[in-house]
Amino acid sequence: MTKVPSDRCKLPRPFWQSLEQLGLRPSAVLRHARLPATLHLDNSAVISTTQFFAIWNAIDALSEDPAFSIRMVNETSTANHKLAFLVASYAADFRDGMARIARFNRLCSPDRLCFEERDGKVSVTIEWPAGTEPEPPLSVDASFALLLELGRRGTGRHLRPISLELRRPNPGTDRHAIYFDCPIHFGAKRDRMVLNAPDLDLPFPGHNPELLKMLTPALANAVREIEAQATLGELVKGALKRAMASGRPDIGAVARELGLSERTLQRRITAQGATFRALLTEARQELGSQLLSDPSIDTEEVAFLLGYQDANSFYRAFREWENMTPGHWRRTMSQSAMAASNGS
Repeated sequence: MTKVPSDRCKLPRPFWQSLEQLGLRPSAVLRHARLPATLHLDNSAVISTTQFFAIWNAIDALSEDPAFSIRMVNETSTANHKLAFLVASYAADFRDGMARIARFNRLCSPDRLCFEERDGKVSVTIEWPAGTEPEPPLSVDASFALLLELGRRGTGRHLRPISLELRRPNPGTDRHAIYFDCPIHFGAKRDRMVLNAPDLDLPFPGHNPELLKMLTPALANAVREIEAQATLGELVKGALKRAMASGRPDIGAVARELGLSERTLQRRITAQGATFRALLTEARQELGSQLLSDPSIDTEEVAFLLGYQDANSFYRAFREWENMTPGHWRRTMSQSAMAASNGS
């Protein structure tokens, strides 16, 4: 498998779903992080480490809960966690599960989970590339909680770390102590979780080698999508969707993001039998349908997020796409969803 270049991260859909489940709107988090408010709708979006940290800092500020990421991990069902966690939950034992998490985490993020075993203890630390700014506390909490949650769910036992060291200052609540259920040293020099080595050899009763053979390739494919050779049209539309909320998207901005000159990009688009204007229309139509599917976003905001100067321009364009108004489309989709629900 090809590793993701350093300083590139990807946040899977379950991450954003967990935020919504706990009452945080992804669009609000992204705005606070000064990123496009529709970034979470782009499954192919790849962000920098700085942007990744900005998202966690935004979650910290908006949630006002120092244990928010612990709740994200603890309150998300195994089936709704990211695919790497689901695969690891079918491992042979805790050690095997942690190895799988570490392996696939390395493929989609520049940080590395490090394990050092000595004298019956296993020290877990997180390493980021040299020069990376300090990792946000909520991100650290999430990484350690994810490993511990894997062990607890996999073994069916309430595993307790030997100790936990966190660089963050004492948050003034007992949520960390209750969840990790071990001595915690706040204001430490580094972030480190120490586990009992014998716990790592505890078997997972749900071990399913047949299912692992099925799911592991699926995970590998999901990770490869980060750097998959998508068609030029898909790459252009992805860049356009990310650029829409920050201003009127143009070919110059897209070319810069893709590392091409405007002339080269235009030539390649033409060679594929497409036009930049047609790709822009497709991107707006796809993103517009996704945004309108969210009843919490009003139509005027959708128009703004799609880069239209005013709502009337969006209304006219939408009628050309769907032969109905945005409001009519929303009602139709809602009725269809309700009918499907009643039918099931």
